[in-house]
Amino acid sequence: MEEIKRLISENKLEEAIRLLDAYLTEQPRSDEAWFLLGKAHYKLGNVRLALNSYLQAIEINQESPAQAAYDMAIKVLDFYNKDMYNH
Repeated sequence: MEEIKRLISENKLEEAIRLLDAYLTEQPRSDEAWFLLGKAHYKLGNVRLALNSYLQAIEINQESPAQAAYDMAIKVLDFYNKDMYNH
């Protein structure tokens, strides 16, 4: 996981996603991997995929940091959606 975290911090997101997909094939109950996958997707602007990954992590572990990330992403989406109606 440390290598994947490094890749995400270096914005090597496609490579991180590839490694996470492979890891999750073997370890589908890893809430940390689902959280990191969500983080990588979010940084790429793939909000829908990020939210789905965060939800997977939360389903496995309700104490996952994915809960805070999910809540923040929803708030950002709500903010932008409301802003669209104000123009």
